Amino acid sequence: MSTETGTYTVRSIRADEWPAVKALRLRALQDPVAHLAFVDTYDSAAARPDGYWQERTIGAAEESVSARQFVVVAPGGEWVGSAAVLVEAGGSTDWAGFAVEQDQGHIVGVYVRPEYRGRGLTERLFAAALDWAWEAGLHRVRLIVHEENTHAQGFYRKAGFQATGVVVPLKGQDGREDARELEFAITRDAVREAPESGSA
Repeated sequence: MSTETGTYTVRSIRADEWPAVKALRLRALQDPVAHLAFVDTYDSAAARPDGYWQERTIGAAEESVSARQFVVVAPGGEWVGSAAVLVEAGGSTDWAGFAVEQDQGHIVGVYVRPEYRGRGLTERLFAAALDWAWEAGLHRVRLIVHEENTHAQGFYRKAGFQATGVVVPLKGQDGREDARELEFAITRDAVREAPESGSA
């Protein structure tokens, strides 16, 4: 799947592109708000062997049916943004220990390099991710966002996602809750029912 966005291209990653996947992920984990946006850290990611990145890339490449990672490619070929969709099977348990009630998508790893923000690239990544999810037969897509990441929450609402009321507690080193993650979700039916842009 590939779409042109002006002079930028949004497309699925390929299985042999693990060095670029690794480089962009490490860059994302150095972002000033990475502690709010990602559960991973730069130090832990940088220490992982190449085999980890190869496996991660294969698992989300264009041939995969269990996950799909999309990237924004700048005119010169440089990757400047990314987002991935994981397929969560109904009846399973998610990473936080919550039951997954139905087959659904889970958007993770959303990132656009700061100097490329404000150009509609995040919107294009979300459009590609949702299109893939709907084509895969999923009827619900969700994401988890830190309660203090109000900027991201605003974007997700604008993209049609709604807070579901599900709260995931985050525990500090002492084992006590020190923050919370909030679930936002969108359904295929909600997208179909949304009014056309610019309509009265």
